[in-house]
Amino acid sequence: MGDTFPPFGPTYSEVPDIARFSSVDIDHARSVLDRFYYPVAIGTPEGADGFGLGMEVIQLGPLTVGQVSFSGTVSLDVAELDAYHVSMPTGRMQARHAGHEVVAGPSTGVVFGPGNPVHVVHANSATLAVKIKRGALERELAGLLGRSVAGPIELPPVVDLSIGPGHSWARLVRLLRDELAHRGSLIHQPLIAEQLRSSVLSGLLLSIPHRYLAELTGPATAGPPRAIRRVVDAVHDEPERPFSVSDLATIGGMSVRSLQEGFRRHLACTPMAYLQQVRLLQARETLRQADPRGSTVAAVAHRWGFAHLGRFASAYRERFGEAPSDTLRRTN
Repeated sequence: MGDTFPPFGPTYSEVPDIARFSSVDIDHARSVLDRFYYPVAIGTPEGADGFGLGMEVIQLGPLTVGQVSFSGTVSLDVAELDAYHVSMPTGRMQARHAGHEVVAGPSTGVVFGPGNPVHVVHANSATLAVKIKRGALERELAGLLGRSVAGPIELPPVVDLSIGPGHSWARLVRLLRDELAHRGSLIHQPLIAEQLRSSVLSGLLLSIPHRYLAELTGPATAGPPRAIRRVVDAVHDEPERPFSVSDLATIGGMSVRSLQEGFRRHLACTPMAYLQQVRLLQARETLRQADPRGSTVAAVAHRWGFAHLGRFASAYRERFGEAPSDTLRRTN
């Protein structure tokens, strides 16, 4: 298996690229869409006025999530898509792609794949636009399966966002979108950003039908003890590293599901739960050594990858029998 397993992929731990933009100038709008999404031709009906584009966007490595708003009727044409893309409109949206004609509304996500032109029409509406670079999504799938895959991944033209996994995935994307409004957001922490990025990619693969889905959700073989030990050693060596579950599976030379089954069988927990316990120990040691006059529980929690302070405090108390603030106050 090791000789066919995909090489360890890149870790996207750079600072997120966040932009807010509005313009009534089509050329200006085109340049911004080109920067964050694709080279695009923008059209408006003859004689129409009132064009406007507003955008709030975040880029986490190969993942781009943006709230894009249009004034007036606007057509967008991309000659050839080079990524996987999901649009979640708040109003009416018409799309043509790969031989499919779609009219979508707020409960429908429109799905585009690489290698084909795209034609979209918006009328005084907004869309939550998710772009995933082709190589990144295919590496994520390969990591989940534990073997290489032949892309592109054929995805259906629409996904139901009103129920089931599609609804859950849409909530996850909106959570990321909502963080754009907060300058002090934890998405600026590499540990948190990496976890969110991986969750969006793997969540899409588990939320939408494709030919690998049955394999992703079927029974898994447990990874062998030696491979699990490699993962455990990596976690202890670099607990501060922004590991995703796919990263850990790659280190062990197995699929994500085999990793999870191996941890369940040999350690009675999930890989990420094990990583959390190691980080809790590191956080405790940091609190013990910190100067309470210049350090805070929140800073320590964020350093070790805990995005939610309340959950960190609860997990810390359950593990050590005291609040993290008590540990910090007792430092000398």
